[in-house]
Amino acid sequence: MAIAKPALGMVLAVAAALALTGCGGGDNKDAAAPKSRQSVTAATVVLTALPRIVTASGTVSAWEEVPVGAEAGGMEATAVYVDEGSFVRQGQPLVQMNDALLQAQMRQQQAAVQSAQANLARDQAALARAEELRGRGFLSQASLDTALANQRASGANLASAEAGLSEIRTRLAQATVRAPVSGQVISRNVTRGQIVTAGTELFRLVRDGRLELDAQVPETDLPLIRAGQTALVTSEQSGRTNGTVRIVTPEVDGQTRLGVARVTLPPGSGLKTGNFARAEIDVGALPALVVPAAAIVFREGKAGVYVIGRNDAVQFMPVVTGARADQTIAISGGVQAGQRVVINGAGFLGEGDLVTVVAANPAPARPAAPTRN
Repeated sequence: MAIAKPALGMVLAVAAALALTGCGGGDNKDAAAPKSRQSVTAATVVLTALPRIVTASGTVSAWEEVPVGAEAGGMEATAVYVDEGSFVRQGQPLVQMNDALLQAQMRQQQAAVQSAQANLARDQAALARAEELRGRGFLSQASLDTALANQRASGANLASAEAGLSEIRTRLAQATVRAPVSGQVISRNVTRGQIVTAGTELFRLVRDGRLELDAQVPETDLPLIRAGQTALVTSEQSGRTNGTVRIVTPEVDGQTRLGVARVTLPPGSGLKTGNFARAEIDVGALPALVVPAAAIVFREGKAGVYVIGRNDAVQFMPVVTGARADQTIAISGGVQAGQRVVINGAGFLGEGDLVTVVAANPAPARPAAPTRN
């Protein structure tokens, strides 16, 4: 049976209206559906005193290097008594130079002193006789004055001869180069038979054999370091040894932003000048915000935690991680003590997601051992 065209159009319009009504009803149903929640575990951010270790590295150097040179020059080194690596005492002979000429000059000057002493004794006796004769009236005043002048001239000649002898003795002593301080010889620049020039560096000593590590410390950690703090120094050449911070230099390099903490090394550490070593400096306990390490997640290359806020919605909060101890980690940033952060399930969350905390972990335990940066 054929259907008229007007009737067919009316049927199609009714069908379209019913279809639109059905679609609109579906949208309203989806909008009214509640947003799903994810089950997670959480922990509370805790403010605690966290033992902290500042790690730095640097080069081993001498506490004080002492150059040793010759005061007298133009003489041949006839003997060299020490070599590199030797430990010497203050005043110990290091080099003997040819002093034959000086020995002859000293004997000559000693004779001159003896002659001057004899002349002085003669003139003193003459003066005594002149004074006696003058007292009796048998000698003129002019003769007495002459005797007195002769006695004074003889005294001056003796003083001059003795000064000359003292000079020769000093030069003779300088012919033996001695250690100005006790320490270890780290370089030698003299050989037997060498003509030594005055002022030439012959040896270089490390005073008392003391070495120290020039530890390069980032400027952010530099205020934490103080003189007297202990440090564990590690080197591939000598293993581990204990040291003490001697001083923290007041200057920070403008290019590297590093300061220097000088760590004194104990005798027998096995380290040598120029060695590379690392230091772990115990700076004591410092207040820090601590969360379980599992709470740290990364979003777009940044470390952070998901903080549970109102209505159990989470917010990603970037943080800077610090020292670790056991299963905890120190953080800094916009997080505050007392806030809750997501642990298990944090890796599947997004900004603003709703969560259900199924089991809250206890607050992180206080770390028992120092941690390292």
